[in-house]
Amino acid sequence: MSEAPDPEVVELASRIFDLARQGDAEALAAYVDAGVPANLTNDKGDSLVMLAAYHGHAGAVTALLARGADADRANDRGQTPLAGAVFKGEDEVIRTLLAGGADPEAGTPSAVDTARMFGKTDLLELFGAR
Repeated sequence: MSEAPDPEVVELASRIFDLARQGDAEALAAYVDAGVPANLTNDKGDSLVMLAAYHGHAGAVTALLARGADADRANDRGQTPLAGAVFKGEDEVIRTLLAGGADPEAGTPSAVDTARMFGKTDLLELFGAR
């Protein structure tokens, strides 16, 4: 039997996910440093890195990766932060994720597949894809 989640915990998690969407790198770093899991995910499997990346916040992505967040953690739909950044055209985030070890071939569709889909030949070259 599972108990209903504590409403205060749910509220705190919601605030932390909002910080990722807003790109508040300092606050995110403080929460992770205080014990919030760097790979915390929401009910759709979106990690803090995914939310920060998708919303174009390279600084927040950097802070999370520096604290052990997984650059390739896919959400429940198989999408990775790198593919999301390619979809959104977030070049600085793309470079940040690559520097943090993100794999352009990970996920469904992968960042490579996404770049092909949108004809982003410069990214295909960056990824070393043909």
